[in-house]
Amino acid sequence: MSVSRLHSSLLAACLGAAVLLPAHAQGVQPVPQNVVQLSASGVVEVPQDFLTMTLSTTREAADAAAVQSQLKTAIDAALAEARKSAQTGQMDVRSGAFSLSPRYTKEGRISTWQGTAEIVLEGRDFGRISSAAGRVQGLTVGSVAFSLSREERARVEGQAQAQAIAQFKAKAADIAKSFGFADYGLREVSVMADEGGMPRPRMMPMQAKASYADSAPVPVEAGKSMVTVTVSGGVQLR
Repeated sequence: MSVSRLHSSLLAACLGAAVLLPAHAQGVQPVPQNVVQLSASGVVEVPQDFLTMTLSTTREAADAAAVQSQLKTAIDAALAEARKSAQTGQMDVRSGAFSLSPRYTKEGRISTWQGTAEIVLEGRDFGRISSAAGRVQGLTVGSVAFSLSREERARVEGQAQAQAIAQFKAKAADIAKSFGFADYGLREVSVMADEGGMPRPRMMPMQAKASYADSAPVPVEAGKSMVTVTVSGGVQLR
């Protein structure tokens, strides 16, 4: 390559770099000044209004098909009895878990088959559910869990969110004032909800229902749920 052609190539490369540098510089965003990250929470505690009660039965026999047949008979009868009291939203009835597994001898051979099946009663009418559970024959109460219904959770989250937003705004204004600024602007924000009192099934002994008189309601007592909404974000002091 001749000296003149080399000089021309270098000049073109330098000119190209000179053109690209301003364009790249224009793409760099200035670092925001006086930005503060903060969070605030709103908390509302309310009584749990939704009950989930699980009733179960266990069967054992030498033949797996016999166990399945026995469980089907028991669950069909239990569902039929429970559905007499069903009312949408107040007490819904559905089948629950089903399991079937072999039991082995010391020699490793299958001796019998054992199966367990469940029905689930759930809703907002605690009295209806506990009374229905008392009338179901052949099944025992396996677990009881309390929680918030979908409607109540939405209502309470709205209250907690309003609290959190008010706290966030008050905190942002206080920080701005403390640093000598007159106001602030919201840059980004996120809202997260958490129900501290999620359903926690209380396991009950298998003979629990048998200790009450036939057809007597199963005693239940709800607790409380704490719903927390947290607002987090960044504000720019100005």
